[in-house]
Amino acid sequence: MAISVLLVDDEPLVRAGLRAVLEAQSDIVVVGEAADGAAVVPLVRGLRPDVVAMDVRMPLLDGIEATRAVLASVERPPKILVVTTFENDEYVYAALRAGAAGFLLKRARPAEIVHAVRLVAEGDSLLFPAAVRALAAEYGSGEARAAMVRAALTEREGEVLRLMARGMSNAEMAERLIVGTETVKSHVSAVLAKLGVRDRTQAVIAAYESGFVAPG
Repeated sequence: MAISVLLVDDEPLVRAGLRAVLEAQSDIVVVGEAADGAAVVPLVRGLRPDVVAMDVRMPLLDGIEATRAVLASVERPPKILVVTTFENDEYVYAALRAGAAGFLLKRARPAEIVHAVRLVAEGDSLLFPAAVRALAAEYGSGEARAAMVRAALTEREGEVLRLMARGMSNAEMAERLIVGTETVKSHVSAVLAKLGVRDRTQAVIAAYESGFVAPG
């Protein structure tokens, strides 16, 4: 079954470029477009996309608020992939904290764009570890430290969280740990539950903000 994508960007050329790249793939279909975040919730409800490629900075409603609105008001919401010009951007960090599954740079190559959509559609996160470290250091609230202490992760769960923070997918972690992908998914679920976070992205942010994963 094809991955359905909604494109949200106030630049028509950006939307046209993303559409051309994605629709060249047999397993991806663009089901709609929007020029502002204010139109996202009704479109998501009507089109039921698997992934929303969301610009961060838009005139009426930015990608951060649009992400929050989708996740708060849509049952079984799609994965939000933030599309941005600058990786070291407080807007990007705020979008990730709001629940975006990851972010993609507008200068990314076509193959990287396609990979990003497939990755988040499968439930993985798309993070650039160096950028997230920098963003956590600059914009992080530091509220995650106590939560990390309370979580009391097992040794294997801690190892899985560290690998997530390095940007590894479930398949890559399974190969690294020499276990099955279902085992990795179970460990990931346990980490999310113990940290009290919605998804992998927020778990990684908590890991960096708390100091559980150190820069470098």
